[in-house]
Amino acid sequence: MDLLAACTVIILGALPFFEARYAMPAATLYGFSPRTAFALGMTGNILAVIALLLPLKPVSGWLRAGSACMERFFTWLFDRTRRHEGIIQKYGAPARFLFVAMPVPVTGTWSGCAAAYVFGIPFRGTFPAIVCGAVTAALITTLPLPGLIHAFGGA
Repeated sequence: MDLLAACTVIILGALPFFEARYAMPAATLYGFSPRTAFALGMTGNILAVIALLLPLKPVSGWLRAGSACMERFFTWLFDRTRRHEGIIQKYGAPARFLFVAMPVPVTGTWSGCAAAYVFGIPFRGTFPAIVCGAVTAALITTLPLPGLIHAFGGA
């Protein structure tokens, strides 16, 4: 296995708007098997989820304490979004899963993490739904690849 290519796929899996759902197809271009591509892409994506969910509250608290502008921004953000909290609580984890599972722009793990933070959903209530959604989105974009590659005359 090419270590540089593997690290590249993991990093791509962690990037916003790219995530595992697009890192895995890229991994197939590097010649990785579908199983290895899945493992590498999801590793990057799950590391990003952990790195996003855990520090969001402390970092925003630090920003709020250090800047009146940030305090106004976060107050505005929470006031604006949390008035829809009833809908979020009503549909819960299945809604978070579906939001992340749709492989379209602006949905994914980064957006799911941001939404969970804004709505005050704790890590243990968010992490499983986001990871399952990321796995689903990655499978949706990766499973058709062998057929597409064959149809368009690839390897």
